[in-house]
Amino acid sequence: MTQLKTALLATTILGANTLALSAQESDIIYLDPIYVEMTDANAGAADRATSTYVSEAELEAASMGDLKDLFAGISSVSVGGAIPIAQKIFVNGVDMLNLGVTVDGVAQNNRIFHHVSANAFDPGLMKFVRVDPGVAPADAGFEALAGAVTMETIDAGDMLDPGDNFGGRVRLSYGENGDTFGRSVTLAARQAGFEGLAYFKQMDGDDFEDGDGNTVLGTSTDLDSALVKLAYEAETGDRVEFSAQKMQDDALRNRRANFGAATWNPLELYETERTIYALHYENTQAAGLWDPELTLGYSATEVGKETPYDSSGLTDTLSFTAKNHFHLSETATITAGVDYIDKTSQYSIYSTGEKLGRERIENLGLFAQARLEPMAGLNLSAGLRYDTQTFTDVNDVEHENDGLSGNLSVEYAITQSFSVRAGYSNVFGGIPVEDNYLFADPWDYSGLTEVTRGENIVLGANWEEGPLRLGAELFQTKLNTVRTSAYDGGAGGYVAGHADFESKGVTLAGSYDWSSGFARMSYTYSEAELNGAAASSYAVLDYGTPLGGVFSLELQQELIDYDMVIGGSIDAALEYDLEYDTGAGDGFLEKMPGYVVANVFAEYRPRSVEGLTLRAEINNIFDETYADRGTYGNDFTEDEINTLKEPGRSVSLMLTKEF
Repeated sequence: MTQLKTALLATTILGANTLALSAQESDIIYLDPIYVEMTDANAGAADRATSTYVSEAELEAASMGDLKDLFAGISSVSVGGAIPIAQKIFVNGVDMLNLGVTVDGVAQNNRIFHHVSANAFDPGLMKFVRVDPGVAPADAGFEALAGAVTMETIDAGDMLDPGDNFGGRVRLSYGENGDTFGRSVTLAARQAGFEGLAYFKQMDGDDFEDGDGNTVLGTSTDLDSALVKLAYEAETGDRVEFSAQKMQDDALRNRRANFGAATWNPLELYETERTIYALHYENTQAAGLWDPELTLGYSATEVGKETPYDSSGLTDTLSFTAKNHFHLSETATITAGVDYIDKTSQYSIYSTGEKLGRERIENLGLFAQARLEPMAGLNLSAGLRYDTQTFTDVNDVEHENDGLSGNLSVEYAITQSFSVRAGYSNVFGGIPVEDNYLFADPWDYSGLTEVTRGENIVLGANWEEGPLRLGAELFQTKLNTVRTSAYDGGAGGYVAGHADFESKGVTLAGSYDWSSGFARMSYTYSEAELNGAAASSYAVLDYGTPLGGVFSLELQQELIDYDMVIGGSIDAALEYDLEYDTGAGDGFLEKMPGYVVANVFAEYRPRSVEGLTLRAEINNIFDETYADRGTYGNDFTEDEINTLKEPGRSVSLMLTKEF
């Protein structure tokens, strides 16, 4: 699609910098997302105007890390929890549970337990990550109430140079805080249209120390990740691809894994396993009115705790999408199709497999999304969905619901330097499944009378003059009649009901680039409300979290004569005075502490040794003791909740060799 704006977003509202030319002239990989964005078939469309693309350099830097490393530098995306099993992701203050999340087109969000992440992924597998905050297109799929997150894993073609039929990559890493050692290997081959890729990573380490030198119990590393991908592409462009990936994390964790250690939060063995299977068809040479795409997938998350609960939780999702891209012209496309989700969440006895309770949703959706450029400088994107859902509760009672969804995004370039944009969506969410560890108790669903609806508004503007770029964005997300679950001690069970959640705020950003480097900053402020009033992180659990102000700054400089890139970053959160009603009619004021974390790195790619990269990092240079603003419990005192702290100063090394 032809667009006026050729430099696209490096943060939620920033364009790419002119380091593109320099990157093409050397082997240095820059923090410039334009290369990743160019692989998006809908790049530049109005519904992509607020999207964030994670750059290739960010993917590389996070390859032996976690999701916090992956989204570092993006103030609108907060990742709290310190360890992969406990990490929760918030986009504009909204929990990722309320976004449509896909990996290779396969639906995710397999929630188990609110102290454990529903979405833990290995950044080392990823070649493409895009976040659509707030307004998501109709073809993003079901569950995109407050936006979408799209991820794609590496292919054999990503590893091989033109003309090569075999290659690979080996990575070794070491982090001294926690004495963590990592290794990964990727092998790729292709012949006569057939492709194959195998990837394996293993990470081992001890509990890390916080900035005060205290050992943070329950943070040791014991992670295995694997991916196998097979594909065949005919000379006609017809391509079939199958992939299977698995991620295991078996280690001693705090009973509530996203809390710090306490006498009431002892260490217990968590056995976690995440699985994704994907079968995909497309035609890479398709054009005109016939460009079909099919995806069949399965994803699952399982958490077992043999001691002391003899319990096992499993949530899995079977998904299917069939769509066609109608290319009406170079500046106009319509994507239309059907998608289906079958999500089951069940709680069982670990030792016997006996099922104690289950909830299930089946959702069939029809969708169409038009992306148009009716005149020079004006981009429009509009979409509709119709969903019909069957929700089956633990009592095997079916609840039938259906609804329409719509979205509209507009971007207009007033001048060559100044553009404005706006977006709105109203999205049917049906009834979601709950944490399955609750299913062993009786349930009363009589109060579950409504479906959840997401309503999003985005307003923004960009100004670009030479190497300087500035941007601003206002956002508001409402999740109306969300599902609530409250324990009734008298009845000895749970009662389902409804509440209204809202997150609103602003993002400001700016960047300046020069021939061999750049500087980039972003600041996001968001507030969370429940039923029209400020609320604690406990009250808005699973919907969002109160974040206040979050700031990010990145600097990078290429040293051409030395085959090096050096740089640094600052991640900060401002002190936040959160005042809310505890329910007793008294205003409760909690000061969420601020923090400033500084990091530096140096990367060396010697031209004399092809494919070799050496990277050294010092993170949290000044030993700040803090919990990320996205970590649960920041609005409680340490006597109430010992928040799970982030690592103190940590020196890490990574060696990468491609062959």
